[in-house]
Amino acid sequence: MTAPKPKARADRVSLWHYLRLFRADILSAQPARLYRAWMAEFRTPFFRSYLCNDPALVARVLVERPEDFPKSNRISEGLRPILGNSVFVTNGEVWKRQRRIIDPAFEGGRLRDTFPAIAAAGQAAVARMPLGVVEVEAEMSHAAADVIFRTLFSIPIEDQIASQVFDAFRDYQRTQPLLNLAAFLPLPAWVPRFHRRGTKASAAKIRALITQMTEARAAQIAAGTAPDDLATKIMTTADPLTGACFETSEMVDQVAIFFLAGHETSASALAWALLMLALYPQVQEQVAAEAAALGDAPDFAALSKLRYTRDVFREVLRLYPPVPMMVRENTAPEDLRGRLVAKGGQIVLSPWHLHRHERIWKNPDDFDPSRWQTEENRACARDAYLPFSAGPRVCTGAGFAMVEGVLLLAQLARGFRFEPVAGEDPVPVAHLTVRARDGIRLRISRR
Repeated sequence: MTAPKPKARADRVSLWHYLRLFRADILSAQPARLYRAWMAEFRTPFFRSYLCNDPALVARVLVERPEDFPKSNRISEGLRPILGNSVFVTNGEVWKRQRRIIDPAFEGGRLRDTFPAIAAAGQAAVARMPLGVVEVEAEMSHAAADVIFRTLFSIPIEDQIASQVFDAFRDYQRTQPLLNLAAFLPLPAWVPRFHRRGTKASAAKIRALITQMTEARAAQIAAGTAPDDLATKIMTTADPLTGACFETSEMVDQVAIFFLAGHETSASALAWALLMLALYPQVQEQVAAEAAALGDAPDFAALSKLRYTRDVFREVLRLYPPVPMMVRENTAPEDLRGRLVAKGGQIVLSPWHLHRHERIWKNPDDFDPSRWQTEENRACARDAYLPFSAGPRVCTGAGFAMVEGVLLLAQLARGFRFEPVAGEDPVPVAHLTVRARDGIRLRISRR
């Protein structure tokens, strides 16, 4: 059985039709040939983009010469109302300073410290899970948001402000396309970006609430009463080069991306993981058997016993990478597989296509957790597996996300049995992350 994926469009359509498809859903807009091509060029009247599936090109852009390929503003413009000047959208020295302050909060030892909060969020998700036919994307969004609030600010999602942020973010998701007009047109800085009114309103509400939380935490830090969580760690970490900490406005930007990246991406991966358990009962039973040993209050050491569950989650991230595409821009003329690319080309790196590439992976559309135990596929992963990006800009929370995903998946499989609903065939589409076009509905019963 192959895992669900969107039906690829025909290889040739008009530019106007392609742009309409692209803005509606990046995945369905792509032609079938991209699952076997090493590189492809797309031309518009205003810019050219180059999809690079060649592992050597991916390594050049992300690992070997990342400063020559900074993040493209064309994608970040659509997220600017909520993310401001966060680490997700910055480049150069600003980005380096931000990472110097943020990275220590996610080092190995801190994962052990945050584990109890993650486990508590998982236990709350189990207690909250309804039975019968359930839309699991919404449930996983709730669970992932709870993880973020507990680990970042030491509050559960039931907290009044946390609940308001979560509700406002759902409103934001409904109004925010992945791309806005600035992605397609070369707009000067002074030209309005034509964000939807609802997008700007919900983003402003989210940022106001985050500001309130951040200012309250700053007061606690000053009074010596702040809990030892991720927010305190980040807000009290000084840049080792300048000695300066984040100002409140800078911290608001970073919290916004922690919530967007840490909540939205984890929710996407967990929802697809539950679908895979439902579609592959033998996998589900093996995960449940492994998870049975967790107990009601798992400790950090329990993670080392969830080896098969970890492989399941890795395979979900291969088939449904939450961030399906990344866009960089070359700062100088570049030779890509013998093609001269002028300065300013949009270099598209697509985990979605790399992870399903017909010339890299064996049976790329099959859901097969056992592939992670073979040397052949581990070699494929070294060349073409980047659910968290790679190189200096690898997601700082990658280790955190793997702990969260594996633990919550095990806790849920320990408590419940998941079955597909007849006639419900989720189709992946790209919104802020890879989601199902009409949600993912599963039948849930207690074990």
